[in-house]
Amino acid sequence: MTFPAPYGSGQDAVQPPPPRFAAAPRVPAGYGYGQYEAVPVPPGMYVDQVSGLLLPNGTELASVGRRIGAALLTIPLVIATLGIGYIIWGLIVWGNGQAQALQVLGMRVWRPETNRVAGFWIMALREIAGRTINHVLGAITLLTSFVLFVSGREHKALHDWIAGTVVLHDPDRVLAS
Repeated sequence: MTFPAPYGSGQDAVQPPPPRFAAAPRVPAGYGYGQYEAVPVPPGMYVDQVSGLLLPNGTELASVGRRIGAALLTIPLVIATLGIGYIIWGLIVWGNGQAQALQVLGMRVWRPETNRVAGFWIMALREIAGRTINHVLGAITLLTSFVLFVSGREHKALHDWIAGTVVLHDPDRVLAS
C-alpha cells in the first residue's frame, strides 16, 4: 500500500509565500547623508568645517558682510577711475584671481575644483559672463543671486556658480605667489 506524498513535497508543490515584511539589509557604518570617506588633507591645506571645502592655511571663506562690502565698494571705485581705468585695472588684476574691490579688501577668487587661485580666463568668465547675466536679466536674477549667496554654505553668488569659484579672505597674502 502506498501513501500519498505529503503536502509540498512534489515538483509542482506550491511554496509558502515569503514573509510580508522582510528584514531590511544592514546599513554599513558611515553610510548616509553628510558622510564622506576620509581623505588625507594635503600639507598646507585644511577643511573648512562650515562649507566642507579644502582651503589653504591662512585663508578663510569670505564672510557675507565682506562680500557685500566689496559689492558696495565697486560703485565709488568705478566713479573714481572714470570707468575706463576700472576696466583696465580689472584686466590687470584678473590674472591674480582678484577683481578690483576684492584686491582692495584682501580677497581672492579660489577654484575648489583645482585647488588653485582662479586664472585670467576663469575671472573673465566670472566677471563678464556672470555679471552680464546678473545685470541684463534684471531684478529677478539679482535677487536670485543674492539669495543663493546669503543662504549657501559656500557664499556663492550666481557669477560664482557660473565660474565654479568661491571667494576667500586672504589677510596674510598667502595666495599672492
